[in-house]
Amino acid sequence: MSFKIYTKTGDSGQTSLIGGTRIPKSHIRIEAYGTVDELNSWIGVIRDHIPHHSDINLFLADIQDRLFTVGSSLACDPLKNQKMSIPDLKSEDITLLEKQMDEMDQSLPVLKNFVLPGGYPPASFCHVARCVCRRAERICVAMDAENEKVDPIVVQYLNRLSDYLFMLSRYLLHQNNGQESIWKSRD
Repeated sequence: MSFKIYTKTGDSGQTSLIGGTRIPKSHIRIEAYGTVDELNSWIGVIRDHIPHHSDINLFLADIQDRLFTVGSSLACDPLKNQKMSIPDLKSEDITLLEKQMDEMDQSLPVLKNFVLPGGYPPASFCHVARCVCRRAERICVAMDAENEKVDPIVVQYLNRLSDYLFMLSRYLLHQNNGQESIWKSRD
C-alpha cells in the first residue's frame, strides 16, 4: 500500500502544528517554517551546482539537516508538550558555521566595498539563499515580538547561516576565477 501525499485536511486554509493544533495557513508560524523550507530548497540548488563529494557539498547537506531541525522547532505548538522527540540545535552548530567562515576568509581578498550578486551561478544561488535566510530570520524575530515562542538559538543560527552563505558566495566565486562586481554609487 502506498502513502498518499494529499490529505485534503488543508483545503479550508487550515493546517496542523506538531501537537495537533489547527491554525490558519496564513499564521506567522507557518510563514516561518515555510520560509525555512524554501531556504532548504535553495541550498539543495547550490549543492546541485558544486561537486557532490566536496567538503562544501557535505557541509551543506549538514546544514539542510539543521534546517529540518529549525523547521521542526517552528512547527511545534509552543503551548503543548510534545509527545514526540524533536531534534534541537546546539551552540556547536553555530560555532561550526563560524569556523567554516573563518577558513574561507583566509583565502579571500579583504572586502572593502559592497558587492553585487552574480558572476558564477552557484555564487548567485548562495546570494538568493542568503536573502531567503534573512527573511526567515526576520519572520522569527517578528514571531518573538508577537509573543509566538521561538527558541533564541534558532534566530542565532539563521543569522550566522546568512553570513555563511555570503562568505560561501564569495569563496565559490574566487575558487572558480570569477570576479566580484563592486557596487559603485551613481553619486
